Amino acid sequence: MTDPADIVIMNANEVLTLGGASDAPKTDKQMNDLGIIQGGAVAIKDGRIIDIATNNEIHNRYVVDALEMIDADGGVVMPGFVDPHTHAVFGGSREKEFEQRLEGKSYLDILKEGGGILSTVRATRGLSVEELVAVSGTHVEKMLLHGTTTAEVKSGYGLNLDEELKILGAMGRLNEIHPLEIVPTFLGAHAVPKEFAGDKEGYVAKVLAMLPVVKDSGLARFCDVFCDDGAFSVEDSRRILTKARDVGLGVKLHACEFKDLGGAYLAAELGAVSVDHLDHVSEDGIRTLAMGDTVGVLLPGVPFFLMQENEAPARRMIEMGLPVALGTDFNPGSCPSVSMQIIVTLACLEMGLTPAQAICASTINAAHAVGLGRHVGSLETGKKADVIVLDIPSHKHLPYQFGVNHVDVVVKAGRTVVENKRAVWK
Repeated sequence: MTDPADIVIMNANEVLTLGGASDAPKTDKQMNDLGIIQGGAVAIKDGRIIDIATNNEIHNRYVVDALEMIDADGGVVMPGFVDPHTHAVFGGSREKEFEQRLEGKSYLDILKEGGGILSTVRATRGLSVEELVAVSGTHVEKMLLHGTTTAEVKSGYGLNLDEELKILGAMGRLNEIHPLEIVPTFLGAHAVPKEFAGDKEGYVAKVLAMLPVVKDSGLARFCDVFCDDGAFSVEDSRRILTKARDVGLGVKLHACEFKDLGGAYLAAELGAVSVDHLDHVSEDGIRTLAMGDTVGVLLPGVPFFLMQENEAPARRMIEMGLPVALGTDFNPGSCPSVSMQIIVTLACLEMGLTPAQAICASTINAAHAVGLGRHVGSLETGKKADVIVLDIPSHKHLPYQFGVNHVDVVVKAGRTVVENKRAVWK
């Protein structure tokens, strides 16, 4: 017997470890290997995983009577979801635009009329940081209840220095008071604000001036740019992201969502940690990305919600060796869903991923897409104990039985924060 752990999770039908990819994301056939331990169990101490083995082995190694014991009851135990692309700190909502799209207007049409991102900018600017924390805290809690334990969150609904810092400051406050771990990204180049209408070059100059201040604030880890039709050109994006890299921020990129401007090549050129969307990426763009270390973050909820036919060519990406991750793109306009479980289903149904590939893409590969592959995204000794228990008998039920929250228990950094599908961390 060893010293008791803080928590032992017992009686799982499957433990999905996703092991062996902490130094680099899984690619190609590796993405079908979930590292499953049948009849497995997990031991946790001081916020870290200390042991993973069969149920009998864990039972024999630890003084079970002295531990907090979580009974998985024949369910699935796996790493917490990592959502590598969200815009979860915002004000207002855009349900009116949903109806407009049903009537035939496109996302870009609505944006050109002053709706879309710009309407959320107006609503977000109208909130104090305290109000923004309160509103966004409800979104973050729903994410946690659905099994997301780490999420990248982008700014970009402020579009001036003070408002962008307010949004990033709200993320910092949420990180202090909420168990879900937020990875903050500065997205000042999300859209051209109304006050710079007709003067995109002037706004690009403003974003360039914001970057050293954002870096010095310590509020952001990455910088992102929306490089697409109706947003910023490849050259705009290159200028902003080169400056971001020079001041010490990591680089991310929205690209090829509505049109392929060549953003994939720029992401490869700059060594971006991720390039996101890729619905219209060329095969040569995929090939170029696969030669580097950039993760392709795919967001199947967006074309689904916007009723667009084009999907990122996920299967081809995997065949060509590009590491693929999945995210929600949770935001009020193009994907108002917090559930990575739904995204796993959409990735299978709309993009042709296998259940194992989709789970890999939403855990360890997603962790690499936010620079945290050595810390979260898999169940391995020494890693942060971010673990979820699902009330399903097999991982294949996760995309199959959709529209239901299967997460029964969430352990974040060794602390039980959701139990019986209810938040218990407050």
